[in-house]
Order: sequence, then C-alpha cells, then structure tokens
Amino acid sequence: MLTEWKEFRSPDFDEIKKQLINLPRNEFAKNALKNSKAILFNSMEKCVSFSNEYAPEHLIFASENAEKYLSDIINAGSVFIGNYSCESAGDYATGTNHTLPTNGYAKNYSGVSLDSFVKKITFQKLSKTGIKGLGNAIELMAEAEGLFAHKNAVTLRLKEIDNV
Repeated sequence: MLTEWKEFRSPDFDEIKKQLINLPRNEFAKNALKNSKAILFNSMEKCVSFSNEYAPEHLIFASENAEKYLSDIINAGSVFIGNYSCESAGDYATGTNHTLPTNGYAKNYSGVSLDSFVKKITFQKLSKTGIKGLGNAIELMAEAEGLFAHKNAVTLRLKEIDNV
C-alpha cells in the first residue's frame, strides 16, 4: 500500500500559503507545518485503508460522496463528514467530543464521553448445567495459559457434580 502514494511537503500548497498570511500566529503555524505532511492517494479506498491504519484523532472526510465510505472507517477518534463539517465545528458547536485518542490510539480507544465516567460491573451465574457445558473448554484454555489453579477451580466443581 505504501508504494501507491505520493508525499508532498504541506507549505508547498498555494491555499495553505494563502491562509497562513491571515493568521495572527502564522509563524507558529508555519513551524507546525514544517513537521506536517500531505499524502495523496489515487483512490478513496486507499485513503480509507491508510486512515484506518493511521487511526487519526480527527478524520475530515471532505468529499461529496463521503457517506459511501463511512461503514469502512474503523479507526478514528472523530469523523467530520463533507465540506462543511470542519474540525472547529466539532470542537465548539456540534456537540461531539473534544477529548479524543491521539497517536494512533483510535485503534483501541474512543473519545472521552459520559460513558467514560460510568462504572460498569459484570455479573455471571452458572448453573450445574452451565458449568458442565463450559467446563471442558475452560479447563483447556486455562491449561493452555498455564493457569492451573483456574483449571482446578473448574475441575473440582465438575468432579463434585459427577459425584452427587
């Protein structure tokens, strides 16, 4: 995949240069752009594939047919769909989260949300029939991991059920 893209240094783009002139902190922005890159692919599928691997904090999908590809996006902190959905709208007005996973962590984490502050407890209850049905699989997996006390916790229960 990486052989199918072209890399350009961001300051070479005319529109970026034009926008930089009007920024009050344009020197700061210019320095940031020195460490930035633009990558050009020859298809949207390749763009989405690269994006999923990169797992961006913000994915701006400025395309008239963005909706066609939304189901293919699996790794992104927040996705901005279409030309009018700029990142600043998400930051300040549309209600999406502003605290998002950076450095590729969108592969494993979502943005902070109310759900991040909810304590979750799981409960399990197995019957005799349940432990008998799952027992052998549990013993095999515990043994494969070298966790013999875990295996024995099931083995003892299965023996007790068989002896009753």
